[in-house]
Amino acid sequence: MLEKAKIDRINELSRKKKTEGLTADEKIEQETLREEYVKSFRSHMRQTIENTKIIDPKGNDITPHKVKELKRKKK
Repeated sequence: MLEKAKIDRINELSRKKKTEGLTADEKIEQETLREEYVKSFRSHMRQTIENTKIIDPKGNDITPHKVKELKRKKK
């Protein structure tokens, strides 16, 4: 996950944008930090989905075929 300091900076820039506006350098910094955050989020979400196994009430594995294929490719 993204470092706490970077998340704090994203939030700080967001608050500043709403109150007084951002300079050109701050806008670039904000965009860069947001891109990094989204990339990190997607990576962690993908790992979570790939490591999830779905079992129905009868005990049958009903994990989607795409997820099973991703698991096989990683091994």
